[in-house]
Amino acid sequence: MSASVTVRVPAKVNVQLAVGAARPDGFHDLANVFLAVGLYDDVTVTPADGLRVTCSGPDAAQVPLDASNLAARAATALAERHGIAPDVHIHIAKDIPVAGGMAGGSADAAGALLACDALWSTGATREELLALCAELGSDVPFSLVGGAALGVGRGEQLTPVEVGGTFHWVFAVADGGLSTPAVYREFDRLTAGTQVPEPAASAALMAALRAGDPVALAAALGNDLQAPALSLRPSLAGTLAAGTAAGALAALVSGSGPTTAFLTEDEASARKVADALTASGTCRTARIAVSPAPGATLR
Repeated sequence: MSASVTVRVPAKVNVQLAVGAARPDGFHDLANVFLAVGLYDDVTVTPADGLRVTCSGPDAAQVPLDASNLAARAATALAERHGIAPDVHIHIAKDIPVAGGMAGGSADAAGALLACDALWSTGATREELLALCAELGSDVPFSLVGGAALGVGRGEQLTPVEVGGTFHWVFAVADGGLSTPAVYREFDRLTAGTQVPEPAASAALMAALRAGDPVALAAALGNDLQAPALSLRPSLAGTLAAGTAAGALAALVSGSGPTTAFLTEDEASARKVADALTASGTCRTARIAVSPAPGATLR
């Protein structure tokens, strides 16, 4: 058995998040086009006398370190599947914004799953790992796979999406987080009494991704959770406006927020937008990243 195993896992941005009406089980059908972006957490697992989670990095104090942590739940789920005691120390070196709509917790779950699989030599198949990911959360399977994919159902049923180039992004990190369930509840409130369309992937968006065309992608971006996120956090409108004024091709709330995402034409434009956002006082910090990025990767 290795002394430790480290897995690097990416953040994500939803270039399209189409949300259907609430289902009887409380979830929503989605057409969720994910892009993995080059902001990463490193998840390291080491044999221990029991299950323990530690975390370092920006906003580490906001990460739960008990059994509710998704990485801890991932280790426990894999251990139970293979009749192993989940005696492991999980350390998360965090660089993905916490509670920011970029799937940091889901990424950590995927990282812990892959790392524990390697540490314990369980021999789990890719299909088994993906099934465990889907049980843990809607975004966890994509964190394992990375690249670009269309997620349907709750977002966990993935089909790879072809991407023909590199896209440059700036992410404005807000103070505090937004609860994903709260944003979905606000979506339900805002759409009450209306006919919510069945979610479907945008043909124009898929074509823009295949072509690697940032201008075409900017015109096709969409997020049905943006309005509820702005309803709960009106100050995000100022962040979106600041990035757009600085020359971003498009601006949108990332997933359920409150991180906001700005698509730019190239690296130089990204730096200009990031500097302007930082100077605007409308966000805590601005991060530059490119997509697509690889999924969970053993280091």
